[in-house]
Amino acid sequence: MTAPSDGGFPQIDTGPPSPARVYNYVIGGKDHFAIDRAVALGVNQHFPEGVDAGRNNRLFLYRAVRFLARDAGIRQFLDLGSGLPTQNNVHEVAQQFQPDAAVVYVDNDPAVRAHGSALLAKDDKNTAILDADMVDLDDILARPETRRLLDLSKPVAVLFLSVGHFITDDATLQGMIDKVFDTVVPGSYVAFTQMVGVDQQAVDEAHAKLLAFVQMNWKNRLSSDVVRLLRRWEPVEPGLVDITHWRPDPDQPPLPEVDEPLRQFVGASQRNKRLFEFGGIVRKPAS
Repeated sequence: MTAPSDGGFPQIDTGPPSPARVYNYVIGGKDHFAIDRAVALGVNQHFPEGVDAGRNNRLFLYRAVRFLARDAGIRQFLDLGSGLPTQNNVHEVAQQFQPDAAVVYVDNDPAVRAHGSALLAKDDKNTAILDADMVDLDDILARPETRRLLDLSKPVAVLFLSVGHFITDDATLQGMIDKVFDTVVPGSYVAFTQMVGVDQQAVDEAHAKLLAFVQMNWKNRLSSDVVRLLRRWEPVEPGLVDITHWRPDPDQPPLPEVDEPLRQFVGASQRNKRLFEFGGIVRKPAS
């Protein structure tokens, strides 16, 4: 991260693309630069289902947090790799059903910190945003903000939404999930999604093309890999699935429309889906 500006926010390097800003563009947000828009368009030329995948993930976030707060009674959330704030952020959804819900957001993207700090300034009693590497859970759990907002002697929900594919080492990702399992009490939840391929050929092709084009750390997996990562947890119905099938709700709040250049890709996954977001919600059992 670069040095803070005079306004107290980090200076943001607009040169390289940012995963958070690319995602923000895909879901109809406003916080992105030309390089991020170019990356989104280029990636979707190769994988046109990418726009649907990103938007489906954001829609899943609403349904997942609603379930956790309204149905499971969860009042505290840890959102790893939270991304840029937009409509229906985690604390906004959770607090519709649990007005005192506490949320700790974690991201190490300077743009996320700048925008998130401004958004959360109105709700710093129950929310915080940490500038931290989501892989370093020991650091995250030891931070004063985390200790103030999250009581780990009570059930908590940890969100790994569309971040698994940015952790290319399987052992590291497994270690993160196991660390959460060993830390939280029974009755806690994990919401997990990540991009997967329909088969190994799709995974390998995506890896080669995305690495060459975007130069980002990225690893698509198979759905069976995700099931294995979460094997210690108890899936919540309907289990680990293509997230479009996880308790779909046609009446949930819609996303903003995408920018005109991306509209050609909306609905592409209905014609040919080689990559998609896979996951669901899992619970730590009593024993």
